[in-house]
Amino acid sequence: MSRIISFSAAPYDGWELPVMLESLARCGVTHVEPAYIVGYTEPFDESAFSQGRARAYRRALHDAGIGCLAMSSHIDLGMPDSIDIFRNRIDFAAGIGASIINTNAAVAAHEAQFFRNMETLVAHAEKAGIVIALENPGDGQPSLINTGEQGKALVSRIGSPWVGLNFDPGNLPSHDASCDPVAEMRDALPACAHCHIKNVRRHEDGWSFHALGAGGSRDAECLALLAEVSALPFAVELPLRMRRGIDAAPWRRVRRLELAYIEERISDSLTFVRDILPGEVSVA
Repeated sequence: MSRIISFSAAPYDGWELPVMLESLARCGVTHVEPAYIVGYTEPFDESAFSQGRARAYRRALHDAGIGCLAMSSHIDLGMPDSIDIFRNRIDFAAGIGASIINTNAAVAAHEAQFFRNMETLVAHAEKAGIVIALENPGDGQPSLINTGEQGKALVSRIGSPWVGLNFDPGNLPSHDASCDPVAEMRDALPACAHCHIKNVRRHEDGWSFHALGAGGSRDAECLALLAEVSALPFAVELPLRMRRGIDAAPWRRVRRLELAYIEERISDSLTFVRDILPGEVSVA
């Protein structure tokens, strides 16, 4: 089975869907990961997840010749209203043709509500044919998943084939600088349904994000780990418009990025992935 490698929609924050898909196709990208993440992209509300919008998104994907395996839509699944909100997002993911939805688990204080909610959400995910992939956060707040071992233990406790990890080693530097991203990813991989790879750099005032292979990150080592896990899908996440402050909270540049700037960094990242995973990235 061949590996599906996606690129997140995050760098196209501020651009319309057809423009983004046409641009990705020009870069040779075959799969997109839609990104609905507060702080990463322009504000949205729950109307973004209507079935009408799902049908429109699916048509746009078809017209552009771009596939969709996974969608990112992060919320705290331990809130009292998380069931209704996340069921709707699961249905949206299914409606656009995805089979994985990436999200946060919950902050540590919401553990009891998280497990109560997951009983309902896992049943709904199974019915929709969607795997819930729980992601380690990057905001520095104590979470149910702070390390690879914690993520693996959480998935084991839930004990469903419809729940796995979406491990993101690039979130660890801003979340807990004492963690080794490569070692934590190695611990997490047995429980992973999907992964994120990104290049993050530390500055005096926080963190910024860059093309893969641009230096200052351990993205090459993380990709090399993925080479050992046949067919595990992952997405290259380039939240180029966003930075994290010294407190790890995200903020976005006022203006959207130019397409030429985005495409150069996507193309560079794609070349970097091809160099480490030769033969695993097809040209559209």
